[in-house]
Amino acid sequence: MPTAPPDSPDPLARERAHLAASRAALRAMREDVEALDITDVTANWVNAAVLEAQIEQRIKALADLAHTPLFFGRLDYLPGTQEGQRFYIGRRHVHDGDGDPMVVDWRAPVSQPFYRASKKDPQDVALRRRFGYTGGELTAYEDEHLSDPDEAERTSKLLQAEIERPRVGPMRDIVATIQPEQDEIVRSGLGGTVCVQGGPGTGKTAVGLHRVAYLLYAHRERLARTGTLVIGPNRSFLHYIEQVLPALGELEVRQTTVDDLVGTRVEVRGADDAAAAVVKGDARMAEVLRRALYAHVTLPTEPLMVVRGSRRWRVPAYELEEMVRELLDRDIRYGAAREALPQRIAHAVLVRMEQAGEAPDDRVQNAVARNAAVKAAVKEVWPVVEPAKLVHRLLSDADFLAAHADGLLSAEEQKAVLWPKPPRSVKSAQWSAADAVLVDEAADLVERTHSLGHVVLDEAQDLSPMQYRAVGRRCTTGSATVLGDLAQGTTPWATASWADALRHLGKPDAAVEELTAGFRVPREVIAYASRLLPHIAPGLAEVRSVREAPGSLEIRRVPDATPAVVSACLSALEHEGSVGLIAADARLEPLARALAEAGLSCLAPGEETTPDSRLTLVPASLAKGLEYDYVVLDEPSAIVDAEPDERTGLRRLYVSLTRAVSGLTVVHAAELPEQLAD
Repeated sequence: MPTAPPDSPDPLARERAHLAASRAALRAMREDVEALDITDVTANWVNAAVLEAQIEQRIKALADLAHTPLFFGRLDYLPGTQEGQRFYIGRRHVHDGDGDPMVVDWRAPVSQPFYRASKKDPQDVALRRRFGYTGGELTAYEDEHLSDPDEAERTSKLLQAEIERPRVGPMRDIVATIQPEQDEIVRSGLGGTVCVQGGPGTGKTAVGLHRVAYLLYAHRERLARTGTLVIGPNRSFLHYIEQVLPALGELEVRQTTVDDLVGTRVEVRGADDAAAAVVKGDARMAEVLRRALYAHVTLPTEPLMVVRGSRRWRVPAYELEEMVRELLDRDIRYGAAREALPQRIAHAVLVRMEQAGEAPDDRVQNAVARNAAVKAAVKEVWPVVEPAKLVHRLLSDADFLAAHADGLLSAEEQKAVLWPKPPRSVKSAQWSAADAVLVDEAADLVERTHSLGHVVLDEAQDLSPMQYRAVGRRCTTGSATVLGDLAQGTTPWATASWADALRHLGKPDAAVEELTAGFRVPREVIAYASRLLPHIAPGLAEVRSVREAPGSLEIRRVPDATPAVVSACLSALEHEGSVGLIAADARLEPLARALAEAGLSCLAPGEETTPDSRLTLVPASLAKGLEYDYVVLDEPSAIVDAEPDERTGLRRLYVSLTRAVSGLTVVHAAELPEQLAD
């Protein structure tokens, strides 16, 4: 394959020449696709439209992003292995005019040793080379001779520099820095569900997104048919991660939140108090809904008379009852059973016709199934039930709820979920997010929810059992990647254990992997935050940060926190990179005024940072999943006190303390929570 002028004595010059040649080859690949004439391929306008859309997507996928390195590594295999070849590892495949690879996709099997090979297990690799870039320009390289016993194993400075590179803008991919334990999860098979427990800075979100990219590479045709979905905790988080998959060449993966996923059937305009939300999110509500739905089915007590022409056909009540009982015993969806019942009745009529000497066919059976008398009988016995109306009645009618929650919910729990002032209709109801999940559950009881090929669920520790069930319905025939940290659960219904969560998800046999090596949060910062672990998640392993950054943690006790916070923000902005000011939600307004008075403008979470606008004011309630180079944390006690209970408050504080990549400054006038004391 072409690399560089063979007479160049400078290795860096040869690598730059290969980069230039690879970019030229990528342009040629793109031009070849742009030059395709679909009129020569098909005359069918439908096929032409599909092909045109595919070509457009291919052109987008072949875009050469100026500030994104085309390749970031190189593998030289030992002679006699992989034919002694050299492979450049990058975000996408690039080939020359003869079809020979100039850059190999990081997801290809031949690329795997770039992430997993070591001095102990070189995997036939003679040399692993990492490249350093500045603004898209190749500026450095670093070699590891993995099969040379005389060379000591060492930490890669380029790898460390890439991990510590300042964060400006949305989340970046980690394709150049994936670690061996992360790579094992990324490349695990499509058939099984994987749950990743990972503390702050362990890269669990990036691992989940890169796993999607890998699965789409390895199983593209299958997932193109069945679909993939990424579910995040809120829209700010999704905005933060939305560029990762496109940077890896995957443009078609849908991203959403649980609330948006289930909120299509009713308009969410209200909110529950904690007590109501906990009960509505409890898995017992699934059985309450099932009972309430099937209570609409009644056993026939009268025979059915079907008139066709001059003949009358009688189906006795006991036979109709047998049909209904059989459908109930089969435990199929309510709607599917209702559709099957008229066909069962019609079949019984056809049997009688045949016994009378007639020869009816399928058309006659379908006509009987549509007979007015049959339709009336089905409507009486197995009526249509609208999911939203069912939930509306349960939450409005105390007697109806009591009848179907008997033995499941206590009187206090029933009272908690009932609407104080029942709305008159579905449209006028102030539906909450938890109500929307109940409607989604009811809808699935009526008609099976479409299943996708793979679902990634991030920040899963905050989901209720009913929310897990809602997500699980979207991957009943597929698999899932579940990402979270039990110590960061900040909802009243937060997950107690991954075993419980996976059971509610419908994936009880999923493998649970734990990431404990931290790559984002400095060692001093994570050690300080980990003082809270015994109080918020006893028994959970502490993150071991690989990044030692002396001076990265500063605790300031001041008489007045607000001016001190402004001063800390000004100091943080003297450094390169993004700055996040995290505070209790109630403190945002006075802090925003103080920043404005000091001439500092600030962004809201989800707004993209730029070199000219790097300060974001973050409510503690939205800090989860975000990261900033420098964080100023205002009044830790206020963050704890804002939550309904101490454990949730301490978990919220743990999240807030672990958002920093380079430095954390804690500013407080009030006493720190005792759990943070020396």
